[in-house]
Amino acid sequence: MKKSVFAALALGAALALSAPTAAFGETDEGYTPPPPGEPTLAGSTASGVCEADVAWINFDVVLNDPEPGTENAAVSLVLSGSGQSTTIPLGSLQDGALSGRVLWPGASIDANGEANGWPGWVFENGTWVETTGNFAWTRGSITATIEVNPSLSVPLSYPPATPNCASGPSGEVLSGSTGGDVDGDGLAATGLNAAILPIVLVGGVALLGGAALLISHRRSTRS
Repeated sequence: MKKSVFAALALGAALALSAPTAAFGETDEGYTPPPPGEPTLAGSTASGVCEADVAWINFDVVLNDPEPGTENAAVSLVLSGSGQSTTIPLGSLQDGALSGRVLWPGASIDANGEANGWPGWVFENGTWVETTGNFAWTRGSITATIEVNPSLSVPLSYPPATPNCASGPSGEVLSGSTGGDVDGDGLAATGLNAAILPIVLVGGVALLGGAALLISHRRSTRS
């Protein structure tokens, strides 16, 4: 009798001990590690800024969870709107990050860093003229996308003018402006176009003639 009871207890203990072991073994065999996170550009930004009459695009790009080989990938900014598109190279990531600024399409500066070009404007015959060219469409409603791999859409618009920053030419003739310093007649753009020059020359000749007559009259009077 005692042997039967002992055997029953031993069998129950063995079953109790074997049950968790089997459950653990089943869980361990079916375990699958979670897949690695997909790379994202979350937190990356681009913004339009007007400084000293120059339109710039400031950007800050961060590639999260980059895949091997993408830490130094090339970055570009694609602007689209009004059925047109342009791609602006920003540079290459450095360990998954890149920040800086680039000129707005159509904007330009001279050797001194001063503004001499604006999108939607051209310099012709000594004056600034509005145009539908020179990236004028970027002043309207646009979409902007930072592209590495993956890509990210970001809000971006042409920077508005401020009391300290003009978003276009002020109207005067600017040396070194887009379109060149020389007009169609090969004359330096000084504010006098070809139509005004003849009037100035005629006025100068008349003034010299008057002065000569006055001198001649005074000589005649003295003699």
